[in-house]
Amino acid sequence: MSQQPANPAQVEKCLKGMDYPADKQEVINYAKQHGADTQVEQALNRLPNETFNKPTDVSKAIGEMDRGQR
Repeated sequence: MSQQPANPAQVEKCLKGMDYPADKQEVINYAKQHGADTQVEQALNRLPNETFNKPTDVSKAIGEMDRGQR
């Protein structure tokens, strides 16, 4: 079963107000505390283990993963 790509707007909404830089686990924890749904959580769990310097870094990484799965 193929996973649906996470909605970028939903990801951004869950990460709004987050302090950067942040590592993968910090991003996941913050999103969970701010209403991330299952799709968003799954997408964040697939992120590479790296430090993200700004919200667009997270969005870009998710976009690259989603394109790679098609």
